[in-house]
Amino acid sequence: MDPRLSLMESSSDEMVLKGIFLPFISPSHLVPVVDIARIFAMEGVDVTIITTPANAAVFQSSIDRDCIRGRSIRTHVVKFPQVPGLPQGLESFNASTPADMVTKIGHALSILEGPFRQLFRDIKPDFIVSDMFYPWSVDAADELGIPRLIYVGGTYFAHCAMDSLERFEPHTKVGSDDESFLIPGLPHEFEMTRSQIPDRFKAPDNLTYLMKTIKESEKRSYGSVFKSFYAFEGAYEDHYRKIMGTKSWNLGPISSWVNQDASDKASRGSRDNKAKEEQVEEGKDGSWLAWLDSKKEGSVLYVCFGSMNNFPTTQLVEIAHALEDSGHDFIWVVGKTDEGETKGFVDEFEKRVQASNKGYLICGWAPQLLILEHPSIGAVVTHCGMNTVIESVDAGLPLVTWPLFAEQFFNERLLVDVLKIGVAIGAKKWNNWNDFGDEIVKREDIGKAIALLMGGGEESEEMRKRVKALSDAAKKAIQVGGSSHNSLKDLIEELKSLKLQKLSA
Repeated sequence: MDPRLSLMESSSDEMVLKGIFLPFISPSHLVPVVDIARIFAMEGVDVTIITTPANAAVFQSSIDRDCIRGRSIRTHVVKFPQVPGLPQGLESFNASTPADMVTKIGHALSILEGPFRQLFRDIKPDFIVSDMFYPWSVDAADELGIPRLIYVGGTYFAHCAMDSLERFEPHTKVGSDDESFLIPGLPHEFEMTRSQIPDRFKAPDNLTYLMKTIKESEKRSYGSVFKSFYAFEGAYEDHYRKIMGTKSWNLGPISSWVNQDASDKASRGSRDNKAKEEQVEEGKDGSWLAWLDSKKEGSVLYVCFGSMNNFPTTQLVEIAHALEDSGHDFIWVVGKTDEGETKGFVDEFEKRVQASNKGYLICGWAPQLLILEHPSIGAVVTHCGMNTVIESVDAGLPLVTWPLFAEQFFNERLLVDVLKIGVAIGAKKWNNWNDFGDEIVKREDIGKAIALLMGGGEESEEMRKRVKALSDAAKKAIQVGGSSHNSLKDLIEELKSLKLQKLSA
């Protein structure tokens, strides 16, 4: 008897593809993995997201709405371990994480490996999608005889560039940190300086062993998933597959694929979800919306440096003066400010720009998707974090690039040198995410970049045409027949085939 016939007689529940998604406990990694999980659920996959209470609070309202929409998706919450000296509820790495808590959170996270592994065994998924910062999960998947897909943060471009640094070590052949060198073996030529690359490439540090372990687990995984789209960096998507020797699926732009409802957009990435959603339902999205509505189309500069940024007061002063002196309207997501010098300066600056009606400050979380799609936004100042980059490109907005840490200096080269949709602000020094060193970018340099992008000259207009073309391509990518839509379909079909083979064995 053909084994496929007996399988067809199996219960329909047994044939449903079941997946576990394990996001990392940092907003820039948590939110996209949850978005990807929700996309899988849209395509009929039974999805379980595993995380801790404080992290679940960031996205649970969207999962609840997906359930109401008839999708098979849920969150399994695991209690965060109590580590001596770690306050209850402090469960993630972000800009407000105290430096002396980082090690404690890391220790608690290592304790969670055991409970996470046990959940894998209990739930019995057909596949696992886990963040790159859980390299142990490839072994856990092997024990269960199922594929592990690694979520890789950043761009294909950045990972190809870092691989080139490891292979060819061009940074060791220059005489100083400020001397430029060419990164070889890539589809395009571009230069960087030694001061712009992560410290681990210059000398072994705390991240050296971790990143080596992550890369090894990446190669041992069944494949990887990314959140960009083929028109954005297709040459590097192809190059990545060649150098890694593994399968990879590009599924972006994920934010617009799954967050089509205004409530989803309003609450995405915020722990205060209920209040945000009620404002949307009542048409009271916040005074920021009324302020943007009062501005001309394409006239406002959006300034945001992500969830991991914590500039010193001296840098905030330079940014404030540059924005005020630019003559352009702006909306600036300052982030949380503590009591003291920083808060005093920000409060005074906010009063001044409110009086002139030239600027609007948001202290804390901002509904970025709603802001970016507003017609008054004309450009974005960004730290080159991949979430903001893709969301800005999807919205058709050119960028002023100000990389800070992680792979962001590589992302800048993609935007400025390859795609030519960005203007570099002139940042010269790579930093650790929780230590911004002593580099201060001056108001004059910030102002020059803003003037070039917002000034309406020929170079600016050419950038806008290019990013508009990419925006159109981004929207096509997630439609039926688009590159990312096809990529997801192919991946799900492949996972179903693997499940069928396992049931037939």
